[in-house]
Amino acid sequence: MTKETERARQSTGDLIALLDAADALPGIKELRARSYELLRVEPGTSVVDVGCGAGRAVAELAERGVRAVGVDPDERMIAVARGRWPEADCRIADAYALPLADSSVDGYRADKVFHELAEPARALAETRRVLVPGGRIVLIGQDWDAYVIDSSDPGLTRTIVHARADLTRAPRVARRYGNLLLEAGFHEVTVEVHTGVFTGPVMLPVLVGLAEGACSSGAVTRERTDTWIAEQRARADADRLFLALPIFVAAAIAPRRTGSGLIKPER
Repeated sequence: MTKETERARQSTGDLIALLDAADALPGIKELRARSYELLRVEPGTSVVDVGCGAGRAVAELAERGVRAVGVDPDERMIAVARGRWPEADCRIADAYALPLADSSVDGYRADKVFHELAEPARALAETRRVLVPGGRIVLIGQDWDAYVIDSSDPGLTRTIVHARADLTRAPRVARRYGNLLLEAGFHEVTVEVHTGVFTGPVMLPVLVGLAEGACSSGAVTRERTDTWIAEQRARADADRLFLALPIFVAAAIAPRRTGSGLIKPER
């Protein structure tokens, strides 16, 4: 095994561990259930889960009688999904070229995906292609520039949050979900905000990751990074850590074309 292969395996393993940890956080299971509710899934309907990762949502949708297809561009991630959920339909593909026919699915779900896309409008055009008229879309994600963290040095905290956000391809796309959907021609657009509040050590690795990212970018010195992390560790040990993280959930309906060629929303 080459060093590059070993690094790729370790990177995938780290990402899977991070996703598993995120899935175990309080309220996340309920958030996934809310996304299924917004999709109005029922037995016999079909849904594509874009950026399916290790396949948990695909498996949960299948348990509800939904014909679910999961896609992810990382072949190693798809291998993990297939290993965990052998009956699930998980395929290697990206958001710009879904392996689905035109007007072939009732629902489209993308969780923690659009912040990685350079061309969200292009992805939504592909969404329009695969959704049936009147089909439903749900987008879930955080705004990487909207971490709310208690700290004795708010100026440094702002610098850390902004610097880490700037390492992400589209860090603020979640605040644009509503407008992106409207610009793409979707109807009945709604946006919800579900805020997680964390006061114990469970989210300390996330805060450490933010600080290390800011340090790696050169925005914060190693000394100031270590000082900030030490404060957050002390807060976590004393149950005084505070992190509020808003998660945006947008939903909409694909346009329905009438016999006259006019586009109208589903009612």
